[in-house]
Amino acid sequence: MSRAPRSIPKRKRHKKWIKRAKGFRGRRHSIFKLAKEAVLKAGQHAYYDRRKKKSNFRSQWQVVINAGVRKHDLSYSRFMHAMKEQNISLDRKVLSQLARQNPDIFDQLVVQVKDKIGAVK
Repeated sequence: MSRAPRSIPKRKRHKKWIKRAKGFRGRRHSIFKLAKEAVLKAGQHAYYDRRKKKSNFRSQWQVVINAGVRKHDLSYSRFMHAMKEQNISLDRKVLSQLARQNPDIFDQLVVQVKDKIGAVK
């Protein structure tokens, strides 16, 4: 009976995992078992953080809008509520870009919204 040599496919399989763990610290980049566990865990974090990234960007946009609106003695929540009441449908990403790149236009928008708030109250 002939013998099937398993060492070559096994080594190839192990090298594949170790190659994916390149750049990891300690023994995690060179020991098969540790490398495999580290790569699997890294994949879980990557999956979760791809979704979390959207939330992080939205938070950043809110901070920028709030900073721009505070100059006019308004809070972020009151500003967004007033925008909604006046049917101005600019999303947070666009408002944030306006506040950063075109502060004069953003200021005009805030003044317009603030005037309407003052007229209503």
